[in-house]
Amino acid sequence: MCQLLRTFEMPNIFKVGDIMIGGIFPIFNKQENIIGSFERNMQRIKCTGFDLRAFRWIQSMMFAVDEINKNEELLPHISLGYKIMDSCASPTNVLRAVFSLVSEQKEQEFTSQCHLPLTALVAESGSSQSLAVAGMLGPFRVPMVSYFSTCACLSDRKKYPSFFRTIPSDFYQAKALASLVKQFGWTWIGALQSDNDYGRNGISAFTKEVEKMGVCIAFVGTILRTYPQSKITEVVEMIKESTVKVILAFVPEGDLYPLMKEVVNRNITGIQWIASEAWVTAARPSTPEMFKSFGGTVGFVVRKMAMLKLRPYLENISPYSPTQSAFVSDFWETVVGCKPCLNCEPSANSTLNGQMCTGQEKLTFTDKFFDVTQVRVTYNVYQAVYAIAHAIHKVLYCQGDNNLSKMCLNVSQITPKQVSDQLERVNFIDEYGENVFFDENGDPPASYELINWQLNQGEVQHVTVGYFSKSPDGTYKLTIKEDNVHWSTENLIPKAVCSDTCPKGTRKAQIKGRPVCCFDCIPCADGSISNTTGAADCTLCPKEYWSNERRDKCLVKTIEFLSYTETMGIILTALSLFGASLTVATMIVFIHYRETPIVKANNSELSSLLLSSLFFCFLCPLTFIGEPTHWSCMLRHTAFGLTFALCISCVLGKTIVVVTAFRATLPGNKLSGKFGPVQQRAIVFLCTAIQIVICALWLLIKPPFPDKALRYDHKKIILECNTGSDAGFYAALGYVGLLSTICLILAFLGRKLPDNFNEAKFISFSMLIFCAVWVTFIPAYISSPGKYTVAVEIFAILSSAFGLLLCIFAPKCFIILIKPERNTRKHVMGKSKTSL
Repeated sequence: MCQLLRTFEMPNIFKVGDIMIGGIFPIFNKQENIIGSFERNMQRIKCTGFDLRAFRWIQSMMFAVDEINKNEELLPHISLGYKIMDSCASPTNVLRAVFSLVSEQKEQEFTSQCHLPLTALVAESGSSQSLAVAGMLGPFRVPMVSYFSTCACLSDRKKYPSFFRTIPSDFYQAKALASLVKQFGWTWIGALQSDNDYGRNGISAFTKEVEKMGVCIAFVGTILRTYPQSKITEVVEMIKESTVKVILAFVPEGDLYPLMKEVVNRNITGIQWIASEAWVTAARPSTPEMFKSFGGTVGFVVRKMAMLKLRPYLENISPYSPTQSAFVSDFWETVVGCKPCLNCEPSANSTLNGQMCTGQEKLTFTDKFFDVTQVRVTYNVYQAVYAIAHAIHKVLYCQGDNNLSKMCLNVSQITPKQVSDQLERVNFIDEYGENVFFDENGDPPASYELINWQLNQGEVQHVTVGYFSKSPDGTYKLTIKEDNVHWSTENLIPKAVCSDTCPKGTRKAQIKGRPVCCFDCIPCADGSISNTTGAADCTLCPKEYWSNERRDKCLVKTIEFLSYTETMGIILTALSLFGASLTVATMIVFIHYRETPIVKANNSELSSLLLSSLFFCFLCPLTFIGEPTHWSCMLRHTAFGLTFALCISCVLGKTIVVVTAFRATLPGNKLSGKFGPVQQRAIVFLCTAIQIVICALWLLIKPPFPDKALRYDHKKIILECNTGSDAGFYAALGYVGLLSTICLILAFLGRKLPDNFNEAKFISFSMLIFCAVWVTFIPAYISSPGKYTVAVEIFAILSSAFGLLLCIFAPKCFIILIKPERNTRKHVMGKSKTSL
């Protein structure tokens, strides 16, 4: 025989039936500690804390069995029986209850065959208790349907192949809670867990969900109803000292209640509590006293149902009824306030446990126990019993002729495994219109209501303010009526952040040694922005954009170039035109006085060519001003190189003429005849032709082009002419420098000519100025930023051109216009004693 060697003395509610199902409920919510010993028999377990909710769950199971037995379509001619036991919310006690249920008992007149006298089991409330039961019954494939165990770990079909439940898994509750946290931007929260599988697995699943959203768990406090007060106080102190303003409590009501009382005693307020489904609708903590600290609590619960037919069943509960069962006396004492007098004189005096009843007391049906308009777990129990009944029906009955069901199996032949197999395929509509079925993990479809604790007329009410359910696209969606929510901070949505969200224009900077939710806000660097709040990184602006002062927008960079409309451009344009005009005036003077000795003595042909080249030198800066284009870039550099090459070639020709003319006066020297007009033209042409070749090669190989320079100023785009080939640019510039150096040397050699009008002195001085300008130009050109580079180049061109014009032609014009008496052959040849 399969029976225990000794039985446990445990109170139970028993009803005989053709088919027996078991039920385990936490009728009492705390088991008193008993020290066991091998020297004596185990004492009877003592439990305290009668739970009205659990007692109503029992009544729901009994009510469902009575309904099924009266139903002529479901299990016709077969009666269901039950044996209901108390777990005391203890994993050890629940195992005692299971052993008692599955063992063969003589007094219940089961058959003597070695088989389990239990077809199915409705159990249990706590996840830890269910894990213990499912682990023990799994190998025997005894089906177990839980009404309130939500741990996601129970969905493992390999470990718990015969476990089913009518309440959604915490896998979905964790998603719902994470959606709630995300909805209100809570990133810095605390958590409480019960020291069992329910709490640990619940917080673990929640943590995995919120970590994806960047939420940080500031602390995790662990509590249990059997903990000493000192441990409860430690957790409360942690809550008090923490900066968190939102705390999730994934704890059964029985485990949380001692902490709730301590929180109220310490007058800790201003915390927004998030409740798991295990306590958010519990009656015991839902009092005005608790509301002071826990008002505004939000949490998810399964859908509610109005079971109106259950109320008359509840109202008939009485300890004086002939059908009175176990635990009714405890119920009566809890609701009425006195111990029922069953086997004693009604006039007995009060006992140590309380006032004895007179027998005349009546129930007042205003208690929440009798409110069946919005039951939740009670309805889960009801569904669990019906699911088992439908599975048994499928085992016993099969489809016969004319589509009529007929019994294909005797009651004595039914096995728990057969019922378990049929539970996997159960799918029916219950009396309340709900579709009951289980998925491949033994779980029902997930659907939650969001409950909010609100105080109305001195009573704490659990008001539905939102829903979490599957949307048409298959994803789960949270819908909240935010205006209907009463928060712990009254009308303001609680703020739960370790660090305030970084404003636009800044980025997060992690604080070393702190969670990721604790950070500093660092302004974005120049050229980068963050245009959203809470940005983790700044985004670089595109190449032609720059950040504004707030670092939240990329603005188009200011385009800059030397234009005709700005002050510097106007001044340089005026100087250029003035120099050109002065050159034209000088040319007019020379043409007008071309027959005078001083003009003839200075080689009028070279002077005219030099003045013409100087005229173009003065106009050359005009190509440097204005927005660069392909043509202007090619023109400005080549025009500069060619005009100055022509200009210095003319000066070189004049210098050679002056020096050779002096040398020709020496005895035996015949150089003057070798440097006539033809040779002079050849020198100018040859020197200029070399520059033409350099510029032509420059333009053919890699010509200058307009460019957008970003290196000078990050906030500006400098439009400039890129030289294209640096070698071409410096070759053209170097060639002009070479000519001017040769010219300076020759002029320097002729500086002591005896003529009153020694032109070599003026050429030497002009070349000295020219070389000084261009030697200083190179470093200034390289170091000047943006449009100032162009200005430096224009200044160098104008300075050198003015130096040549004034040094070479100003003395001549002075004599022609101011001192005409010196404009004689005698004076020019140095025969006059009058000095300049």
